[in-house]
Amino acid sequence: MRTYFRRLTGHRRDQEANRHLGYSLAFIAGAMNAGGFLAIGKYTSHMTGMVSGIADHLALGELALVLAGLASLAAFVLGAITTAILNNWARRRHLRSQYAMILMLEAALLLVFGIAGAFLATLHDLLAPVTILLLCYIMGLQNAIITKISGAEIRTTHITGITTDIGIEIGKMLYLSHKPDAPPVTANRPKLALHLRLFGSFLAGGIIGAISFKHIGYSATIPLAIWLLILAALPVFDDLKLQWWLYRHHRHE
Repeated sequence: MRTYFRRLTGHRRDQEANRHLGYSLAFIAGAMNAGGFLAIGKYTSHMTGMVSGIADHLALGELALVLAGLASLAAFVLGAITTAILNNWARRRHLRSQYAMILMLEAALLLVFGIAGAFLATLHDLLAPVTILLLCYIMGLQNAIITKISGAEIRTTHITGITTDIGIEIGKMLYLSHKPDAPPVTANRPKLALHLRLFGSFLAGGIIGAISFKHIGYSATIPLAIWLLILAALPVFDDLKLQWWLYRHHRHE
């Protein structure tokens, strides 16, 4: 089990580990997106809709809503920027936790969000905009890390591209050619299976997240944060143990 978790978020990557991590992150994104909507009335990972909303509000002269949309978009981009900076910083130092440390940051933010939920609920009108920015930042952080890990094969915070790829592969499966001399059209079945599982993970997360937020509120994010901590813990612990050994070794020289 320890080997599996270390492989899941460690610096040495393989396709199976990327996909298994992607399923977990898609579940978390679905839960945060659906649950966040119940909490604050906004989907925080849907940047396509966010940009469309900015355009609509701009056309209608609703400048306050335009600025709010731009701030949400900027928070998502800032999350991706944070991932790139932390990942490159850790990679240059040959850290085993170059990916896990970013998931640890996401877990910490979700934990704060869940623990402070009762307080946030009492000041909804005042803190709702801050909450939206925080969730957009977390989604940008997460989408960037799985993108870097998988070489852009896997995205977890939105499913537009996933459903498009599902449709393409199903279309290939259904296509019947009447030209025997033409090369056959074959579906990429492993890719289809991957995207169906990601879709299912996101949907399952959305259902469970919505139900959890409905019944227990903001604290529904605490189990998600704990799961991320479990996923990320071993590579971070490995680096801390190595740094402690190096410190003691230099101290006794």
